[in-house]
Amino acid sequence: MDSSREISRELLVRILEDAHWAPTHGLTQPWRFHVFTGEARVRLADAMQSLYDQTTPEADFRPDKRAKLRAGLLESPVDIAVAAQTESGGKVSSLDEICATACAVENLLLSAHQSGLGSFWSTPPVACCEEFRKWLSLDSTHIALGLIYLGYPKEGPAPRSSRVPLEERVTFHSA
Repeated sequence: MDSSREISRELLVRILEDAHWAPTHGLTQPWRFHVFTGEARVRLADAMQSLYDQTTPEADFRPDKRAKLRAGLLESPVDIAVAAQTESGGKVSSLDEICATACAVENLLLSAHQSGLGSFWSTPPVACCEEFRKWLSLDSTHIALGLIYLGYPKEGPAPRSSRVPLEERVTFHSA
């Protein structure tokens, strides 16, 4: 992503509004988006590295992953922490609330793409841990679900992606 190109507040709000129209059982609208721009990205990057240091077992600690956390957050002009609010024993299951939040993220990613932005949803363990949820000042009814990176693509060819043939993932049933 091109870190030198800002995303206007107007465009960002429109993309978040598109996310907000995701399907939600009982209209609970469980998604929570914490948007980091400007210098707040540095604060987020510092926190992610600190949380990585605190939560990663010594045997699993990788300096390259720690550095990549920071680089990714600072490379994109907008970073969004995603969480879902769930209530144990509530009328809507935690799974429903997580799925609704994933739908909101999909809406956000599609809206960003339609607007000419690059985006991706990253779920490193540190961005999904209880300590990160607490850092975001969310109570125990929330689950941290990762980070979304948004930005205008750098000049040049887009990264290539591929999929296995559709037939390997779909089974049709009839009669």
